[in-house]
Amino acid sequence: MPLVPMTDFLPRAKKEGFAVGQFNMNNLEFTQAIAEAAKEEQSPFIFGVSEGAMRYMGIEYVVAMAEIAAKQSGVPVALHLDHGSSFEVVMKCIQAGFSSVMFDGSHYPFEENIRLTKEVVKAAHAVGVSVEGELGTIGGVEDDLVVDEASAALAKPEEAIRFWEETKVDALAIAVGTAHGMYKGEPKIHYGIIEEVSKQVEAPIVLHGGSGVPDEAIQKSISLGVGKINVNTENQVAMTNTIREKLNGNPEMIDPRKYLGPGREAIKEVVKGKMRLFGSSNKA
Repeated sequence: MPLVPMTDFLPRAKKEGFAVGQFNMNNLEFTQAIAEAAKEEQSPFIFGVSEGAMRYMGIEYVVAMAEIAAKQSGVPVALHLDHGSSFEVVMKCIQAGFSSVMFDGSHYPFEENIRLTKEVVKAAHAVGVSVEGELGTIGGVEDDLVVDEASAALAKPEEAIRFWEETKVDALAIAVGTAHGMYKGEPKIHYGIIEEVSKQVEAPIVLHGGSGVPDEAIQKSISLGVGKINVNTENQVAMTNTIREKLNGNPEMIDPRKYLGPGREAIKEVVKGKMRLFGSSNKA
């Protein structure tokens, strides 16, 4: 299948009470593992690409690998810019072949976030590309994004509702207590914010920082209106731990395929487990 916008499956996810996972592309092995997991689970999914990952791989490689993965998996796949920092970056990704973009204006004043996000939505929707917006500040560390705990700020339900009404984004990321990276303790998710906002907006709520969130918290969040969940760190940990084990066990190993292959399998198992947890298996 060709790459599709998130609107090809997110409305159904919210209506039927499941969530679609965004799994970050970091290299070829991540791309293959995620696509193979989706094919086996028959699940739609979203390739998330940060600006840092784009610089690392090159935007042309990113699009080419995603297109091949979508074709070979045979399931609906969106190629999504994660935490796009500017209108210019968003337009560059759309022109390159991304089917979905996120404009993260959460660090701007509220009115400016609305104004800038509306511009992105207008341009993206004109060419059939879906848009995710963000309100509130999600803490933690992910790639280029670093927000300390003191600077993290929960979304205000009334502002989130107005933000969606004015921008009409296709997915709404709101800060509800999760964070990028792995948690030192158990995250305190503010379910009331999810529920209040979800009841008043058509778009599904996005849960950033899905790595390490307890299964029961994920399931409750989905039941209240979360339709997209981002996972990256758990995949990174699974791959790195596997590679470290392989190299520690055999210091003479120099063929990267001998350790990257098992690392790829580790990612695949994590992704399959998440798809089952999110309820997206057999929803392709």
